[in-house]
Amino acid sequence: MLIAILIVFIIGYAAITLEQFTRINKSATALITAGLCWALYIFSGTAQEQVNEQLLHHLAEASGILFFLLGAMTIVELIDTHDGFDIITRKITTTSKRKLLWTVCILTFFMSAILDNLTTSIVMLSLVRKMISGKADRMQFAGMIVIAANAGGAWSPIGDVTTTMLWIGKQVTAWQVIYRLFLPSVVCLLLPLIFVAGRMKGDVSKPALKEKIKTKKEEGESKLILALGIGSLIFIPVFKTITHLPPFMGMLLSLGILWAVTEIIHKNKSDKDSYSVASALQKIDSPSIMFFLGILLAIGALQSTGQLTVMAGWLTATIKNVNLLCISIGGLSAIIDNVPLVAAAQGMFSLQQYPTDHYFWQMIAYTTGTGGSILIIGSAAGIVAMGIEKISFSWYLKKFGGWALAGYLAGALVYIFQENILH
Repeated sequence: MLIAILIVFIIGYAAITLEQFTRINKSATALITAGLCWALYIFSGTAQEQVNEQLLHHLAEASGILFFLLGAMTIVELIDTHDGFDIITRKITTTSKRKLLWTVCILTFFMSAILDNLTTSIVMLSLVRKMISGKADRMQFAGMIVIAANAGGAWSPIGDVTTTMLWIGKQVTAWQVIYRLFLPSVVCLLLPLIFVAGRMKGDVSKPALKEKIKTKKEEGESKLILALGIGSLIFIPVFKTITHLPPFMGMLLSLGILWAVTEIIHKNKSDKDSYSVASALQKIDSPSIMFFLGILLAIGALQSTGQLTVMAGWLTATIKNVNLLCISIGGLSAIIDNVPLVAAAQGMFSLQQYPTDHYFWQMIAYTTGTGGSILIIGSAAGIVAMGIEKISFSWYLKKFGGWALAGYLAGALVYIFQENILH
């Protein structure tokens, strides 16, 4: 029966990675995989009470991540609904392709650390469409946004789902992730950015857009929600450090405060419902939430049946060098979604083997966060770019795959150097 669970998981995993060809949403596949894995486990002869107890344990761990993501997506959607991001767009006035690319990538890098790489990619790709009319130029910018968003998300506890998972799982702490992964992430972005920007010449053509006419009060509301939204996201690591409560509690507190503020400022408006949290919840990427739930529970089944422990033993025996092990796992994230990869690593390697903020966990945070940039299908940011700009797998591989790989390896070498040489 344990072999059957593994086979179901592998088939489910393959179906997730082949979503483009099967035309079946990966969220549906993940939920089916999770349901079948746990159903097979409970029929394996293990006591039903034990299986149910383990399932509830994994559900509790997954729920912390899901509520965190739900809150973050809602806050970002509220900012966008209030046109908060338009304030940023208006500040970018240059038309030089080279200068604009540097500006967009640096902005993406730091925004991703605050908002997360998925939402930042959506925001920045949308902003680029407002600033550039040429399809070919937008595709070049989109490719670099993917790399910048993944690099920016890797060095922040809230910048990437996988880093958030490691943070919530107590494999890493917020300050150590920022302190130890910032420089490698910068190098990961700079190497491809210098090359791509160097090839760009001339100016971009801007599309003719109708600007919304806003009153001073509406402009003030946009600035207020932008400041409160970004401030509340920055507040979450501080809240966790002070209270020692899980990060999702800080996220829920922040969302509650922002919710109350929007209710107050729009209470007398006829269209107040369009600015509400209820409206924002309808617009967020709910299928992604279900995907994370399904894949985390499926990984939990492998962990509960002991198969991840066996895999950990095989990996450590086969790849004895911790650097090669982390780089290999990160490289896999270009093909396989990094969420289940990190979930598997958390199940395979215990905190007794690698304590909190161990060299291994920090490098895993970097490699799984940035390795997905090598292929367009390797990250949520890449999938978003494929959808918005219709970028093909082969085009991205030809134009950006090699430089993304070079940046990934260069950042890994910087991490190894600073940890082993500079201490």
